[in-house]
Amino acid sequence: MAIRKLLLLLKPIDPYPFLQSGGVSLIKNPQVLKYLESRCKVHRNAINVCQEILNKKAVEWKPISRNDLSNPIRDVDMVITVGGDGTLLHASHFLDDSVPVLGVNSDPTQAHEVEELSDQFDASRSTGHLCAATVENFEQVLDDILYGRVVPSKVSRISVKLNTEPLLSHALNDVLIAHPCPAAVSRFSFKIKNKDGYTSPKTVNCRSSGLRLCTAAGSTAAMLSAGGFVMPMLSRDLQFMVREPISPGSAATLMHSSFKPDQSMDVNWYSDHGTIYMDGCQVRYNVQLGDTIEISSDAPVLNVFLSQGFSQVRSRY
Repeated sequence: MAIRKLLLLLKPIDPYPFLQSGGVSLIKNPQVLKYLESRCKVHRNAINVCQEILNKKAVEWKPISRNDLSNPIRDVDMVITVGGDGTLLHASHFLDDSVPVLGVNSDPTQAHEVEELSDQFDASRSTGHLCAATVENFEQVLDDILYGRVVPSKVSRISVKLNTEPLLSHALNDVLIAHPCPAAVSRFSFKIKNKDGYTSPKTVNCRSSGLRLCTAAGSTAAMLSAGGFVMPMLSRDLQFMVREPISPGSAATLMHSSFKPDQSMDVNWYSDHGTIYMDGCQVRYNVQLGDTIEISSDAPVLNVFLSQGFSQVRSRY
C-alpha cells in the first residue's frame, strides 16, 4: 500500500509544565533543573527535525498533540509518534490493525549522562523499546517505509471482557488488575481454559496486591522488573504473574506462567473494589465484587515498524 497521508502524533512540546509557576522555578536543584530543561529542548528540536524531513517528502501530513487525541484514528496511511514508548502506547489505543505506526524516540537516554549524574539522581531519559527511529536515522527509516523496503510487524495485544462484554481498549504492553488502593489486598481467583471449552481443573485462589498480564512487547517492562521473563517480540502468548501473593502454599508454582493464543484466563473478583489498568494508566475500568474478567490475545494486532525490520534491510545492502 502506498503511504501518502500521515498523522504526526506528538508528545506535548513542554512535557514538564511544573518547572515554573509564576515565573519561579519549582525545582531547586540546579542540576535537576538543567537536566529537565535539556529534555524539553531536545524534544522540541526532534519535533522540528521530523517536520522538516516530512516537508521534503511527497506526503501529506498533519501534526497533533497526543493530549488532543480523542477519536479513533482513521483516514491516514500511517501514524508517526514523536516522544517515547508512552506516546506510542497512547496512540495504540486509538488504532486498529489497519493503520501502521512508527515510533520516533525524541529523547534517548545518554549513557554518559546517566553515569555522570548517578550519585545525584536518575538521569535516564527515554528507553524507546518500541521506537524504530531517532532523529539521527529518521529520514533513512522513513525512506525505507515509503519505498516499500520494510513492512510493519504484527504485534499482539490483550483483549479483556468484563462480565462477558468486550472492553473497547486493547493493551499493547500489559494489564494490571488490582485494588485501586495500592496498600489494600486484592482477592480473586483464576483458571486457564482452552478455546475448545476445556478448562483447567485447577482454580487458583489469591490474596495479593493484584494480577499482571503482559504481551511479548510488554515483557521487557513492568513484568521483567517484577522477575518475569522476556518473550520473543512476535509471540502471541500472554505471560501472567500474581503480585506479592500472601501465603500461596502449594499454589506458589502457579503464580507465574504463560498461556497460549488458543487459551484464555478467567478471573473472578472477590474484593469490594478493583480497577483494570491497561498500559500503565493509559486506560482504566472499574470492577466490583462478583465481576468476571476474561483475558486473551484475541485483540486485533498492532502493526508496528520495529527496529529489527530495518536491521534486516540494512544487512541486505
